[in-house]
Amino acid sequence: MDSLTQIVLGAAVGEAVLGSKAGNKALLYGAIAGTIPDLDVLVGNFTDTITATEMHRGFSHSIVFAFIAAAVLGQLTAMVEARKNLGWKPWAWLFFWAIFTHPLLDIFTTWGTQLLWPLDNRLALNSIFVIDPLYTLPFLGCVIAVLFLRRGSLSRKRINNIGLIYSTSYLLLSIVLKQLALSQFIQALEQQNIPYKEISTRPAAFNTILWNANIETEDAYLIADYSFFDSQPIKFDRYPKSRESELQPKNPASRENLERLIKITKGWYLMDKEEGQWYFYDLRFGRMPVSPGEEQFVFTYELFYDEREILQARERERKVEDAQFLMSYLWNRIKGN
Repeated sequence: MDSLTQIVLGAAVGEAVLGSKAGNKALLYGAIAGTIPDLDVLVGNFTDTITATEMHRGFSHSIVFAFIAAAVLGQLTAMVEARKNLGWKPWAWLFFWAIFTHPLLDIFTTWGTQLLWPLDNRLALNSIFVIDPLYTLPFLGCVIAVLFLRRGSLSRKRINNIGLIYSTSYLLLSIVLKQLALSQFIQALEQQNIPYKEISTRPAAFNTILWNANIETEDAYLIADYSFFDSQPIKFDRYPKSRESELQPKNPASRENLERLIKITKGWYLMDKEEGQWYFYDLRFGRMPVSPGEEQFVFTYELFYDEREILQARERERKVEDAQFLMSYLWNRIKGN
């Protein structure tokens, strides 16, 4: 999830764990802890795109990291907050839960997390977009209200609990909505007599009303969307499979890098060549409309050879004006087809 959401969740968890004894300091340290796992994005400043992508939501989003970081940060915070005389264990407990709930929340997103690191297995439920205002804003309101209530008061505890209950309920509801949307996609495939091998669904940006689906068939991928307010049949757009054999990597290192990209996508990918430039599309995050009648895949990588003649990738930059059009498009699409 986005940084603001993780700050809000961390603050609420910090309050629940130690708010009665530490007051707003529990909110503060919980908020800080909630952002710590995402510091792995700094890796991108020191390595290539493929490696940075592999490492994102890896070790720093694991149970192992939560235990280690909690022990270290608990000791440091106990020294900084020595006047509170709480000892290191309550602070470590706060940091553990504020850090651990970060990857738990991320599991509900499409990217997922390596919660069980060092096992090479990303857990992803694909039921909530990384930014969802309907999830974050009410939760944020509860945390802000807590700031102005007396430490240890019943009303403070109740409002914080309301925020945590709302958060949990919304996540559980997103799973229910995902299953309802999935049933609609499957029904449409059956009605249109389309055989398929696998189907993957996820919510569109910023909401849980509009859903996207990727469907793998024998020789193509089908991509479709569905809003709970739709009145017309689901339409499937067909993309013929184009595979890595068409690129013909020049050496073993290049083939290895391409295989690493494919592994990141869990096999949901396409490749295409436009005006001499190869592009690698991660299908898991669907398409993004950028102008009337024009769409792009959310995660698109330009493939190129470096000075050592080894295949590399760089993510295509997104434009601010693309986001502006996307918001308008989404609102109209959510209202139904």
